[in-house]
Amino acid sequence: MTAINLISKSFMKNNVFLLISILLCSTSLFSQTYVTNVNVADVENQKILPNQTIVITNDLITSVKSSRKVKIPDNANIIDGTGKYIFPGLTDAHIHFFQNGGLYTRPDAIDLRQFMPHEKDLTYAHNNMENVLHRYLQNGITNVIDVGASYSFLKQRDDFKNKVDAPSIYMTGPLLTTYEPKPYENLEDEEPFSVVASVEDGIKMVQEQLPYKPDFIKIWYITTADGLGVEVSARKNLPIIKAIIDEAHKHNLRVAVHATQRIPAQLAVENGCDFLVHSVDDEIIKNDFIQLLKKNQTFLCPTLTVSHGYMDTFGQRINKSNYELSKADPYQLGSLLDLKHLKDTLRINRYKNMSNSKERIAALNKTDSISYMNLKLLSDAGVNIATGTDAGNIGTLHASSYLAELKAMRESGMSNWQIIRASTINGAKVLDKEHEFGTVAVGKKANLILLDANPIDTIENVTKLNLVINKGKIFNPNELIKDSPEDLAQRQLNAYNLRNIDAFLEPYDDDVEVYSYPDTLLFKGKETMRTGYSKMFDNTPNLHCELVGRISQGNVVMDKERVQMGDNIVEAIAIYHIENEKIKKVY
Repeated sequence: MTAINLISKSFMKNNVFLLISILLCSTSLFSQTYVTNVNVADVENQKILPNQTIVITNDLITSVKSSRKVKIPDNANIIDGTGKYIFPGLTDAHIHFFQNGGLYTRPDAIDLRQFMPHEKDLTYAHNNMENVLHRYLQNGITNVIDVGASYSFLKQRDDFKNKVDAPSIYMTGPLLTTYEPKPYENLEDEEPFSVVASVEDGIKMVQEQLPYKPDFIKIWYITTADGLGVEVSARKNLPIIKAIIDEAHKHNLRVAVHATQRIPAQLAVENGCDFLVHSVDDEIIKNDFIQLLKKNQTFLCPTLTVSHGYMDTFGQRINKSNYELSKADPYQLGSLLDLKHLKDTLRINRYKNMSNSKERIAALNKTDSISYMNLKLLSDAGVNIATGTDAGNIGTLHASSYLAELKAMRESGMSNWQIIRASTINGAKVLDKEHEFGTVAVGKKANLILLDANPIDTIENVTKLNLVINKGKIFNPNELIKDSPEDLAQRQLNAYNLRNIDAFLEPYDDDVEVYSYPDTLLFKGKETMRTGYSKMFDNTPNLHCELVGRISQGNVVMDKERVQMGDNIVEAIAIYHIENEKIKKVY
C-alpha cells in the first residue's frame, strides 16, 4: 500500500470520527432532556431509588444516575423532579377499540339497535379512536393491547404508528371462534369474529390475518354455546384450538385465549397458549394448574371489573367515581344512564330485574370471590400477571376504568409493587418487548410517567400525574384533551343524573351566575349552587334528566331537557355560556 493511500485512509478515518463526534455533540445539545433529583421506581427489584437524574436523548433513556454524578449542560431542557416519582408508562393489556364502553356497544348483550344502529356505534368508534388514544395517554397509559379487533381496525392502527401523542398500539385480528353472536354476522371488514368449524378453517383463518400484520392471534374459547357440558365441549373443539395455536406459532405470533373456566383454560395452556386474557372464575385453582402456568411462562390478565360494568348498567346501580366522571368519554358514560328513559320498558325492566335479582347478585359475588382468590394464589406463586381492563365493554370505559381495575387487584391481596409490575414490565413481557420498554433503564424507550405522589404508598397515586413522557415527547396530561363546551355540558349532566355534587360542580366557574331567562339573576357562586343542588339530590326521588336535543354555537350550548322529579316530568331549556373552559353563566 502506498504512503498516499495510507494518508488518505487515515484522513477519512479521522473525519468519520470527527463527524460522529459532531453528531453526538449535536444530539447532546439539542435533543436531550434531564429529569433531575427524582425518585426512580425500579420495578424489577421493587425499590425506589432516591435523588436520581434521568437523561432522555430523542426517544430513549440514555442515562440513569445519582444526581451528584451528573453535570447538566447550560442549555439543557430540564424537568425538576424534586419530590416526585418517575415510573415506566403503564400498559393496558386488554382493550377493544371496536367497542366504546357505552350502552349500545354490545348488541349481543342487550340489543338496542332500534335506538342506536350498530353501524353508527362502529362509525363513532373509528372516528373517535384518536380521542380514545389521547385519553389513554392522559391517564399515563403508553401501551395498549387490543385482543380482539377487526380488519378495519388493524388497518386504522397503522395511522397512529408514528404519532408521539398516541400510545403504542398492539392488536389482534378478529377473534377465532366456533361461535359467533348473530348481531356480528356479515359485517365484512368490521366483523370482530371469524367462525372456525374445522382444523382446516383454523389454519386458514390464521393465514388470512397474516397480511394485516397482527401482533397476536386471539381465540374465543366458548364452551357453552353448543349445549354440551364444559369439558365435553372444550375437548370437542380442542383439535381446532391446537391447530390455531400451532399455525400462529409457526409464524412467530403469540396466542391469546379467552377462557374463563378452568378446564378450557388448562387445555389451552397445555397446548401452547401464551396469554390467558381473563380469570378462571368457576373454581378455585389447584397447584397443578399454577405450576403449569409457571412452567409454560403463560401470562394471565385478570379483568376483575368488567362483569360489574354490565350488571351495574343493566341494574341501574351505576356509581362512577369523580375520577371517571372527569376522565371518561362523557357521551359514552352518559349513555349508560339511558335505560332510565328508553321506551322499550318491557325489555329494560326484564334486564333490570334480572341484574338485581338475589340469584344474579349471588352468582356475581361468587365469581368475584373465586377470581380474587385465584389471582392472589397465582400472583404469590410468581405467575406472570398483566393488568388489563377489557375496556370497551358496556360500563368499562376506555382509559378511565384502569384505576378501578388496579383497586380491584389490590382488593384481591396483591401488593402495590405486584400491581405496578403487572402494569409495566409484565405488559412489555406479554409482547416479548421487555428489552424495549417497561422499566426505567438505559436503552429503553422514554415512555414514562412523572407522579406527584408514590403509588407504592397508595395505588390511587398512579392518577396524580404531573407529566407523561411518550416516545421521548413531554406532555402535560391536562392539555392532551381540551373539553369542548358540549363536553362540559355533558359532564355536568352525567353527574346530575348520578347525584354526585362534587362532579356536578367541577365544570362550573367559581363565580358562576344562574339566571331565570332572560335576565333575572337567581344566585351567584358555586358554593351557593352546592347548597341548593345538594338538597335536591338528597331529597328528590326518581331524579333523572333526559337530554332531548342539543344545539351548540361557539361558546354557548342550549339543551332541551325532560326532567323527571318524583312523579312529575318537567320540560325545560338550559342555556350554558362557557368562558375559559368553565361554565360561567346558566339560563
